[in-house]
Amino acid sequence: MISIELIRREPKLVQERLALKDNSISLETILELDKEYRFNLSKVNELRSKRNKVSEDIAKARKADISADEEILAMRKVGEDIKSIELKVNQLKESLDTNLLSLPNLPNEYVPKGIDDSCNKVVRECGEAKELNFKIKSHLELGKELNLFDFERGAKISGSGFPLFIGKGAKLERALINYMLDIQTIKHGYTEIFPPFLVKPSSVKIVGQLPKFSEDMYFSEKDNLWLIPTAEVPLTNIHSDEILSEDQLPISYTAYSACFRREAGSYGKDTRGFLRVHQFNKVELVQLVKPEESYEALELLTTHAEYILQSLGLKYRLVELCTGDLSFAASKCYDLELWAPGEQKWLEVSSCSNFEDFQARRGNIRFRRNSDNKVELVHTINGSGLATPRLLVAILESYQNKNGTISIPEPLQPYFGSEVID
Repeated sequence: MISIELIRREPKLVQERLALKDNSISLETILELDKEYRFNLSKVNELRSKRNKVSEDIAKARKADISADEEILAMRKVGEDIKSIELKVNQLKESLDTNLLSLPNLPNEYVPKGIDDSCNKVVRECGEAKELNFKIKSHLELGKELNLFDFERGAKISGSGFPLFIGKGAKLERALINYMLDIQTIKHGYTEIFPPFLVKPSSVKIVGQLPKFSEDMYFSEKDNLWLIPTAEVPLTNIHSDEILSEDQLPISYTAYSACFRREAGSYGKDTRGFLRVHQFNKVELVQLVKPEESYEALELLTTHAEYILQSLGLKYRLVELCTGDLSFAASKCYDLELWAPGEQKWLEVSSCSNFEDFQARRGNIRFRRNSDNKVELVHTINGSGLATPRLLVAILESYQNKNGTISIPEPLQPYFGSEVID
């Protein structure tokens, strides 16, 4: 959530920054609500002060055995006025907060300007595509021939977009998850969490998924719980409504979770195989850091996600998103995209974002400075480290052999238990 103090102080600047994400956004309603809210809040505070003063006078009059009937009647009227204005203040505050929650985060001033993904900037391209001197098969063909997964039977059980892993396919998925968790915990020092997969509405609101993206999520109405679209949700919420010490920062968490997304906006997009599914597995990275360290932390976290791709010998590129392609909550974001030779396209496998204090303000996640005991909001960073569906696609298609087998990348072999899928 954007600070209302910043909107009051620099409405023109906020409007200009918001327009880089969505030029249809207007601050007019928020500024009017805020003005009316503050006016009525001031009014009710004045009446409370008056009531307190007269109450003291009434107490003194009674002590001196002097009649205070008129003052008592007047105070009853003031009390009624206070209740009426308090109700209005609460209504205005609720409306103001609702409107503030609808505003996306401000893009960082150094993010490239642009209206959509065509304006994104390729920062670097790494790795080499495998030389495959034979007819390349897609992951769907390979999976069917080697009996690694079955989308038809998955659809019979749950509907389209819910993959069913089989045998060595399930084993490879598990190997990837365990390998990525070990890298992030042992090599990069993250604390592993195994979080709940269902969360309260407040938890989803804190990370910025609600109210904007409710149509893209699964909801259990009876229990009033949401299925998580990413482990970012429970990980970010671990320290909501807490004041951390400066010495506790940075905090780095990693978690495996299943992720659930309705993909409501996927009409017309390529949904074959693992390219777009409703349930998938992902290892997530989340950091809580001091504000002055957050952009350095974003660069570091991004290299932690990149390391997985480098170690697996895959061709990938790092893309900086322009203002118009940033997510609702992000101030800056890098995408990691893998080259899939069977698909002949780049596939996104990770987004690494700095949310600055946007999520922390929603979640009241703060820390206390050692130097002056001042309490401030933390900055939150997160990234996929990585999502498995498209990673699996790139591995299968890049490491396929002419004889129909698939070689297992060397770092994965101890987790998978062999060097090849045949």
